[in-house]
Amino acid sequence: MEITIADKLITLLELQDIDSKLDQLRKLRGDLPEEVKDLEDEVIGYETRVQKFQAEIETFKEEIERHVANKKDADKLILKYKDQQMNVRNNREFDAISKELELQELEIQLSDKRIREADYRIAMKQADIDDTNDAKAKRMDVLEQKRQELDKLVTESQEEEEKLLKQSEKQAKKVDERLLKAYQRIRGGAKNGLAVVAVDRGACGGCFNVVPPQRQADIMDKQKIIICEHCGRILADADMIKVHRKKK
Repeated sequence: MEITIADKLITLLELQDIDSKLDQLRKLRGDLPEEVKDLEDEVIGYETRVQKFQAEIETFKEEIERHVANKKDADKLILKYKDQQMNVRNNREFDAISKELELQELEIQLSDKRIREADYRIAMKQADIDDTNDAKAKRMDVLEQKRQELDKLVTESQEEEEKLLKQSEKQAKKVDERLLKAYQRIRGGAKNGLAVVAVDRGACGGCFNVVPPQRQADIMDKQKIIICEHCGRILADADMIKVHRKKK
């Protein structure tokens, strides 16, 4: 038995009815899923920020270790130069060793300065970590509350949603593969989720642009699938849709 264009459109309308019920069910959840996702992203952002601060603290600690080691080396050299200074043979050697001693003392002073600076930066980063963790904790409290609200709504509607999903999958198998792909693509881009709309009073029921008379005639003849040249939705005869709605 040959499947007519009218049959294909009715099959598609039945699929759309089921999918619209699914949309309505999910719409009852409001903006909660998006709010939960935004809060989860925000928490991840705080965690990433803390990790960055911790990595910077480790870098400062490594810098302190280098300067501490540098001070130890300078202390050893100072002891060495002082011993040598006790056994100099002339003023030139004494002055040269004295200059080296001064350089090592300056090296220690510079290392002390760098250590203090690094300690200060560590304290600042730790304060940033504390502030970030406080902000994260507050957002986590809100996130947990929103998750509980969403879980409650999902639990309440889960059975109905699963039932409609099965119906949608079953109905989708009855639709021509190419037509189904077009339907899913159009529906995905439509704000109201409608891929099949009626031509009412000479206008597309999706974008409300005028449909040319010849196209209106083609739609009524039901000899081929007609697409709105403005919004890309599949156009169907208004009377046919009314009959379908009455039967439903």
